[in-house]
Amino acid sequence: MSRVTTARGPVRALLSAMRPSQWVKNLIVVVAPAAAGVLTHHDVVGHTAVAFVAFSLLASALYITNDLRDVEADRAHPTKRTRALAARELAPPAALAAAVVLGALAFALPLVLPSPGQLEWTLLTYAVLTLAYSLHLKRVPVIELTIVASGFFLRALAGAAASHLAVSKWFLVVISFGALFLVAGKRAAELGTETSGATRKVLAEYTARFLESTLTLAASVAVAGYCLWAFDTSAQGLSTLRNDAFPVHLSVIPVVVAVLYILRGALAGQGETPEHLILHNRVVQALGLAWALLLAWAVYR
Repeated sequence: MSRVTTARGPVRALLSAMRPSQWVKNLIVVVAPAAAGVLTHHDVVGHTAVAFVAFSLLASALYITNDLRDVEADRAHPTKRTRALAARELAPPAALAAAVVLGALAFALPLVLPSPGQLEWTLLTYAVLTLAYSLHLKRVPVIELTIVASGFFLRALAGAAASHLAVSKWFLVVISFGALFLVAGKRAAELGTETSGATRKVLAEYTARFLESTLTLAASVAVAGYCLWAFDTSAQGLSTLRNDAFPVHLSVIPVVVAVLYILRGALAGQGETPEHLILHNRVVQALGLAWALLLAWAVYR
């Protein structure tokens, strides 16, 4: 019996175009307040929630804008043709109106905060970089890597900006190169697939050796930055850690092992992205849990 595909209604089509499954990336806004030991403060929880929702609304607006621009190319793509605009389930005028409303809401929401300026600038920077990426820079090797990585960095910065938290230089190093590690790993996995050239044209500008070198560099700097933070008591703030930095020192072990495990998977040539390993590999998840428990022990006990 043949399977009948039912077209989505306009509401479901719009929700699909907003890509709520991608909002999980915006949970990175929690990292800075969690590491600072203030995530249990009610005002910080509220400010962090505002940053999460604002980033989610803005990301959805930018996804729709990108789909509007690429609608004809998406219709010729084997998987992207099922997107709401490409499948003609969502009219372009309605999509454009939705993108404008979502973008306006994203910038209006932070106004409920006592001092929204830093978060607004972070959102604006993300929007400008993402639009530049969609319009042209996604075709420029290396630059496109750094722009995608900057999206993760700006999310983490937004979590700090929402509550005006000071972040250490090592925090910025770890987030920046950790994000580059994730993006380079994804490109390395895509390069190893048979259809890589059809799905992302910029991959033709990369070699496996270059991406492997980028992965190794990013992993090395991220791990070094984390180790320096873990043993730099002035960066941690002994008042936050209650003068007991031992759990943080110990947390270096699961971090190093997890990065090595992910690096091994990314370089194995089997198409395993760091994101896939983090979300689905039991070993990586166990190491991540051990790391989180050690930090929670140090900061929240």
